Amino acid sequence: MKLRVQNDRSDSRRALKLREPPRVMQPNSSERDDQAGNGLSLTLQPELLTRAPVTTAAAAAAGPESGEVRVPMTGGPGESSGGASSRRSRVNSHSHSHSHSHGHNRAQHHSNSEPELDPPDSDVDSGEPSTSLSELRCLFRWLQKSLPFLVILCAKLVLQHALGLAVGVGLFTTFLYVNKNIQTQVFLQDRHSKLQCIWLLLFLISSTLLLYYTFFTETLYHCLIFFSPTIESLGFWEILWAVGVTNFIIKFLFMGIKCLILLLPSSLVTYRTQGRWLMLTEELGQVHQATAPVPLWFRYLVTYQEADGATGLTLGVLLALLYLILKLLGLYGQWTALLKTVRIFLIGEHTGTAATRSQCSEAGDVCPICQGEYREPRVLLCQHIFCDECIALWFNREKSCPLCRTVITEKVYKWRDGATSPHLQIY
Repeated sequence: MKLRVQNDRSDSRRALKLREPPRVMQPNSSERDDQAGNGLSLTLQPELLTRAPVTTAAAAAAGPESGEVRVPMTGGPGESSGGASSRRSRVNSHSHSHSHSHGHNRAQHHSNSEPELDPPDSDVDSGEPSTSLSELRCLFRWLQKSLPFLVILCAKLVLQHALGLAVGVGLFTTFLYVNKNIQTQVFLQDRHSKLQCIWLLLFLISSTLLLYYTFFTETLYHCLIFFSPTIESLGFWEILWAVGVTNFIIKFLFMGIKCLILLLPSSLVTYRTQGRWLMLTEELGQVHQATAPVPLWFRYLVTYQEADGATGLTLGVLLALLYLILKLLGLYGQWTALLKTVRIFLIGEHTGTAATRSQCSEAGDVCPICQGEYREPRVLLCQHIFCDECIALWFNREKSCPLCRTVITEKVYKWRDGATSPHLQIY
């Protein structure tokens, strides 16, 4: 009977011991001094590092009957105290290294996972990735590094074509100067200077003759009559230069004709008739500018690939035919504009109707544009009265009345003010 009671007590104690949380491996302080020569008694606890350690109070309450598993670690007779201390230091160092390595692994894992949380560098505002910005930076750096070489290359090209560039700049400045002065003289009407018109005419003639005399061996004047010049190698740059020079020379010729129109007396050519002559002259000049480059480009397209044999020649002929088709389509539009100009030149056009003396007196007998007496007064649809020549000059650039801005005409007839188109016809 007593044996059963003892067995029941031992079973209950074992169940209580199993329910208690395991504890960290620690040396038994009560046996540390008694068994120093025999070995070291430790308690085993397979517990995770994250669990809280058992307090000393709980350990004291457990007492000697806590049922801890003790592992005696005995040594030889010569290592009673030193062996125990060395083993204790190895155990502590092992636990410290294990905790340090575990903490280092967690820190490394955290550092490795941090870049994944960073968002990709992108342009949020535009919705485009940052690769475009990097490509622009690379392009800018390449240009910055290549800038000295580009400057050297441009300087070399300028030195090689210094004469041609100087001729181009001179022709362009001459055109701007003469074109502005012709428009000024046309605007002055009867008060324009005959001497200024003669100076402009002589300036154009001298510039043209000087240019053709400088390049007399190339016979650039052949381009004016639809022939090819005697340039030895008609490459791309030579063709482009010859076409550009010819285009400016044609402008100069028709600007000289405009100067001659301004030199005619007003008894032969009235102001309104003068505007129609200027408009017709400019339209004819544009047609000539459009047709002059055709022989040069046709020859270039046909003969440039002749060295490649029959295949290159056939391809050149096809390209030349395609160029002719495109040129004919462009000339068709210019021909239509020329026919309208010729119709206006022959029939004439009057804006509004002739004004009576009573209407002129009611308006004050003063033209609002020229601030002088009416000369062939015309009354518009809005009942405003102007000089015939003054309102014709106004409608060269505008469609509405100068006073009330009522739309009078649907089309603006350009070139009546003596202007020349600055468009460079290179094809």
